[in-house]
Amino acid sequence: MKNEKFHITGMTCAACQANITRNVGKLDGVEEVNVSLLANQMTVAYDEEKTDEQAIIHAVTEIGYGASGTGTEAQKDSGFGKEWQSRREMTEENQKEMKRRLITSVAILIPLMYVAMGPMMSLPVPGFLVGMENSLISALTQLLLTVPVMIINRHFYQSGFKALVKKAPNMDSLVAIGSAAAFVYGVFSMYRMAYGFGHGDMDLVHQYGHELYFESCAMILTLITVGKYLEARSKAKTSDALRKLVDLAPKTAVVLRDGIEQVIPAENVTAGDIVVIKPGGSIPVDGVVTEGHGYVDQAAITGESVPVEKNAGDEVISATINKNGSFRFRASRVGDDTTLAQIIRLVDEAGNTKAPIARLADRVSGVFVPTVIIIAILTAIVWLIAGQSFEFALSNAIAVLVISCPCALGLATPVAIMVGTGKAAEYGILIKSAVSLETLHSIDTVVLDKTGTITVGHPSVTDVILWNKKNTREEFLAAAAAVEAGSEHPLAVAVVEKAGQEGLILPKAEAFDSLAGRGVSAIIKGKRYLAGNMAFLQENGLLKQPELQKKVQEQADSLASEGKTPLLFACDEELEGIIAVADTVRETSKAALRQFKEAGLKVVMLTGDNRITAEAIRKNLDIEEAISEVMPTQKESCIRELQEKGHKVAMVGDGINDAPALTRADVGIAIGAGTDIAIDSADVVLMKDSLADVVAAIDLSKSVIRNIRMNLFWAFFYNVCGIPVAAGLLYPVFGIRLSPMIGAAAMSLSSVCVVTNALRLRFFKGKTVPSDGAEEQKKNETADSGTAQLRTAERSAADDNREPDKEAIKEVKEERNGGKTPSGKGEKEMEKVIEVEGMMCAHCQMHVQKALAAVEGVSEAAVDLEAKKAVVKLSQEVSDETLMKAVEDAGYTAVSCSAQ
Repeated sequence: MKNEKFHITGMTCAACQANITRNVGKLDGVEEVNVSLLANQMTVAYDEEKTDEQAIIHAVTEIGYGASGTGTEAQKDSGFGKEWQSRREMTEENQKEMKRRLITSVAILIPLMYVAMGPMMSLPVPGFLVGMENSLISALTQLLLTVPVMIINRHFYQSGFKALVKKAPNMDSLVAIGSAAAFVYGVFSMYRMAYGFGHGDMDLVHQYGHELYFESCAMILTLITVGKYLEARSKAKTSDALRKLVDLAPKTAVVLRDGIEQVIPAENVTAGDIVVIKPGGSIPVDGVVTEGHGYVDQAAITGESVPVEKNAGDEVISATINKNGSFRFRASRVGDDTTLAQIIRLVDEAGNTKAPIARLADRVSGVFVPTVIIIAILTAIVWLIAGQSFEFALSNAIAVLVISCPCALGLATPVAIMVGTGKAAEYGILIKSAVSLETLHSIDTVVLDKTGTITVGHPSVTDVILWNKKNTREEFLAAAAAVEAGSEHPLAVAVVEKAGQEGLILPKAEAFDSLAGRGVSAIIKGKRYLAGNMAFLQENGLLKQPELQKKVQEQADSLASEGKTPLLFACDEELEGIIAVADTVRETSKAALRQFKEAGLKVVMLTGDNRITAEAIRKNLDIEEAISEVMPTQKESCIRELQEKGHKVAMVGDGINDAPALTRADVGIAIGAGTDIAIDSADVVLMKDSLADVVAAIDLSKSVIRNIRMNLFWAFFYNVCGIPVAAGLLYPVFGIRLSPMIGAAAMSLSSVCVVTNALRLRFFKGKTVPSDGAEEQKKNETADSGTAQLRTAERSAADDNREPDKEAIKEVKEERNGGKTPSGKGEKEMEKVIEVEGMMCAHCQMHVQKALAAVEGVSEAAVDLEAKKAVVKLSQEVSDETLMKAVEDAGYTAVSCSAQ
């Protein structure tokens, strides 16, 4: 089965879309057809042995539309960026063409309306156009002004009549028939006037002088063009998110070839190239750092607010920005394989797919236009039978034709889907299809994988318990980390990371030894340290006293009941303390789970952990049900059991070992996918490691479906109400008629209203998931950033075989504590507030804070990133200019400075 994309031209409404879908779908071997009215594209899944590209193109062209393949293999391999650029240029050119047609049509319509309506409105009209004797001259003038408008908008006739001949009428057919009928009737009226002049029948001249429909013909075409132009502009806005993503891609890259740095187009980077990245440089492709060090802002791709430290061996993602430092990396994913390219393609493909709710509009549109033509003919016949004039009957028939255009019907669903998937991409939520977007709103059960989904996915220190009170907590933790530094076990790494986060200097450990499954030992300052489980310490002659052993066992059991792993540390056969390590719950998980429950969703946790750990987490998070000791292959059967009970299930997992369950679920959601975004088993891919995005995805789905239903209601309601009024149903009782001009204006506005309503989704804001440890998280982020610099300072010292720069380390520690330095007691302090522009992340916040804290006389500096303000406390007089200059020197803009 082959999937091929085609460019389609000539589509104007849902009827066009339905006609093409139906005609191509009839071909032998065609499995699925998706036609996008917005993107002017068609995607066809077909069997190459039964049909081919040329047969598909012929099926489209034979009913009056244009079709072409996406190009040669070389063109296809040129990357999505170029394909998107080509599409954008076509869209812009189409808009410019529509604008030219509109301006020219309006410029001609104004004098036409003046000639036609001026005498009736007592406007000053040239004498040769006024009076019964000049009525034929006036009619000829109107004719000459109408013809150019028809030529300018000839597209309606070319497309409409061609489709009519091919027995696949569309919206252009309605406009063409309506405006042509008005023009032909106007010409007929001129002949009748000429007959009246020739035979001296001035009553006939007077009658048909008021039945010229030239201005209606031109007005219909112009108003439809107004609607089309506004529609084109509105539709262009639906792809704003996609445009922003494409614009993220760097245009050039610096690569190392033959030992020389060369600047080349980013699309020319090949896998294996060494790419050079300098401060402020944008990363052109995915790869792995080979040398150097830097802080990379990944907010545009992963949503992380704090720049991430990158060292040799770390992965870097395309379209992220190196804030400081320099490094080189080896390109691994280039062209259409990069993370950014895959994100763009997913968003684009999702916008071009159809939700099940859209099938209703397709089915209606397929028979709508022929039905309208029949209604228009019946309208004219009924009024003629009722004794009304031909002019009256024709007017109502034309009004029915022009007010019934199914544009609004065709745009109701795809515009909302396009805006919705684009908005989701801004949140870092990649929805692969419209079907997934629609299904999300009906989910009633959320099944969550534990590790890496509810929890952070790697162990960290939760408790530090001192047993020997001779040492301080910091001394104990530093010694414990020094012992564990030689081990690569995840629990050992967690202890070392904790010491690093607190900025502790580790003593030197010697004679390191490891016993698998038990523990480790090392010599520090002549003392022998042991670290491991109880069995390891007992094997080494510790914990001999029954009372001590009982107390330690109770403490270890208590920690284990909370899902934590206790690590025991001893020095010279004396227990020093216990450090508990666990895979901690994410900051946003509790709040997100609470919102699941508030939304009436059943929450189930699946985990391979033992029952005790699973139960501890279930109680802590108030999860309804926890299923433990489940193998990856068993998770799929758990999902199936829930579905058999009638539940609509969303499975949230890491997208790899949960693949069977993700595939089985009604909606599979891969969380924290990072660079591995093209997970075939998931329907939705979340770029960030947060359950809050699952809440946002469900909220967005509900908003999109609500918007689609609203659009469809108004599109149907408009036609249901508009057609009877246009046909003259209210005329016998209320004397109300709808002129063709008003009908054309109403039709155009209906399309614009539907598109505008869909564009409201651009302002969607998901429920803010308040972190239960928001302040703590913010503090940790600042600490992490400072710790990264601290490690760099220590690593640099180690590389040079010298002692770490204590002053530099002290400075970093002060940064991590908010830039605070103690001021003298009893000193009178004053405060100043500085408004700062240009700060983008916590890294920027730290720079401004450090710059202000370094100013002599500043005792304390606090920077609020959201408010874009800095508050400084002064121990002595410091001028506004000095403070503002400090901000400017740090690379940011100081807007104002005022005393508090």
